[in-house]
Amino acid sequence: MRAFTGVAVLGAMLMTAPTFAQAPAQPAPKPATPPAPPAAAPPAPAPPPVAKFPEGTKFAFINIQRIANESAEGKVATTKVQALNQKKVADLGERNKALQADQQKLQSSGGVMSDNARAELEKKIERQQVDIQRATQDAQQEVQELQQQLQNEFQTKLMPIVQQVFNEKGLQILFSAGDSGIVWADPGLDITEDVIRRFDIGKPAPKAPAAAAPQPAPPAVPKPAPKPPQN
Repeated sequence: MRAFTGVAVLGAMLMTAPTFAQAPAQPAPKPATPPAPPAAAPPAPAPPPVAKFPEGTKFAFINIQRIANESAEGKVATTKVQALNQKKVADLGERNKALQADQQKLQSSGGVMSDNARAELEKKIERQQVDIQRATQDAQQEVQELQQQLQNEFQTKLMPIVQQVFNEKGLQILFSAGDSGIVWADPGLDITEDVIRRFDIGKPAPKAPAAAAPQPAPPAVPKPAPKPPQN
C-alpha cells in the first residue's frame, strides 16, 4: 500500500533572482470622467453536493493516497521527510562548493605550485568527488528509510480507523481505489472522507511546512581540471 510520494534528494542549490530595470515614474494624466466602478466579481460556484452512501450497500472503496495527503497524520509525516531532504540538500551543497573552490584553485594557480603541492591538491579533489558520490547515495538511502518507517507507522495507525468505519457501515468488502482497478463507481461508495474525519479526531492540526524550494537535479560530479603543462 503506497502512502507517500517520495521526495527527490540531492544537489547543490543555485538560485538566482532576476533583476528588472525600472523606468522613471511618469505623472498619471487626470481622467476626463470619473472611473467606472469595477464590475462585481462573479459568485463562486457552489460546491458539488456530497454523495450519500447508499443504504444497505455491503461494499465501498477508499483512496489511501488521499488519506495520506489530507489527514493530519499524513501531513506530519510529509513534513518530516521534507525537512530531512532539505537538510541533505544543504549539506551536499556545501560539499560541492568546497570542491569547486579547490578546482578553481588548481586551474588558476596550478602552474605556479610546486609538484608536491599540485599533486596533493589533485588528490584532495579526487577524495572530495568520491565523498560527494558516497554522501549522495547515503542521503538518498536515509530519506528512503525514513519514508518507509513513516509509511509503516501511518498504516499501523490507519488500519484500526478503517476497520471502525467498515464495521459501522456494515460492509463486507472494502476496495483500495488505487490498487483495485476500479474504472467507475458511485461516488457515494467512496468512504475516504469518513476515514479522514475519524482519523483526525483529537489530533492537532499540523504546522504548515515552509515553502519547499524547487528540488534541484542531482549534481554531476565535476571532473578534475586538466593539469597545466609543465615547463
